[in-house]
Amino acid sequence: MSKHRHSSGKHQFFGSVKVGERGQIVIPAKARELFKIEAGDQLLVFGDINKGLGIIKASKLSHFASRFFNSIQKADE
Repeated sequence: MSKHRHSSGKHQFFGSVKVGERGQIVIPAKARELFKIEAGDQLLVFGDINKGLGIIKASKLSHFASRFFNSIQKADE
């Protein structure tokens, strides 16, 4: 894994990871610390064919869903 970390406001780059033979990755320690990800936490993986993958803690889903549906509603207005 790369040891480089880049930060510009709310966007951060934590380095690179390799996908293991079983399709697993290790989330960099600084990212786990910042997002308070601990062993046993449930994570949800979303994908957009053009934008890539996104990962969110399941416990944050209600906040994420609320923001998502609000953005859809605004787009429809």
